[in-house]
Amino acid sequence: MKTLDGRVALVTGGASGIGLASCRRLAEHGATVVLADIQREKGEAEAKAISRHDDGRCRFAELDVSDEDAWRSAVAHVAAQLGRLDVLVNNAGIGIGGPIETLSLADWRRQQAVNLDGVFLGIKHCLPLMRKGGGGSIINISSVTAMVGSGTFVSYAAAKGGVRALTKAVARQCAALKDGVRVNSIHPGVIDTPIFATLEGIPASARDPKALIDTMVPLGRLGEPDDIAAAVVYLAGDGARYVTGSELVVDGGLLIH
Repeated sequence: MKTLDGRVALVTGGASGIGLASCRRLAEHGATVVLADIQREKGEAEAKAISRHDDGRCRFAELDVSDEDAWRSAVAHVAAQLGRLDVLVNNAGIGIGGPIETLSLADWRRQQAVNLDGVFLGIKHCLPLMRKGGGGSIINISSVTAMVGSGTFVSYAAAKGGVRALTKAVARQCAALKDGVRVNSIHPGVIDTPIFATLEGIPASARDPKALIDTMVPLGRLGEPDDIAAAVVYLAGDGARYVTGSELVVDGGLLIH
């Protein structure tokens, strides 16, 4: 079913993992998708592949989410080429681990710049275009670490906690303005994505997501990017029209006490 027909979506970190799965799902449901990523070659290739499958419904935009000028250019391009923006998926992220006493200030700031500042900048620059079109849905990819913390990924948990709080704050602001924009967060658990191969500050032996299943995931399997993409499609569509400021946890039961 083309439940998102006629809508325009922008997905950051769209060249791989959760972002790529979200681009594919949104296009399948009828949205025109802007796949935004810092990886130009891979991003262009994936956008072309989606377009071949879904009738030209995907295009690439190079975007460093930590760069405000890059956000200005990306949103201006969407406005000029597509005329509207209905869905924003703030997904781009990096993972830096290690004990807080050895974490450098530079790495702390780099983590926040991508995972939290990038969400702030996306909301700041996309909101006016969404409001111009009568509203829309902002979907911020947070993490279960925003709720329970992480002794391994202190700066990551802090950034994702910031995303959680920012989501609720902007949801309240938009609701008060009656602007038609809903703002929600998704909190993935252990998802099998390429981020595990790029994690910093931890030993290679700790980068295997399968090692976490028995001790952390009651359902007994890794989550897949498509599990999160399905939640993205739900929050993007009219089925979630009365949902804002909410936390959608998709974690295989990890938070069960």
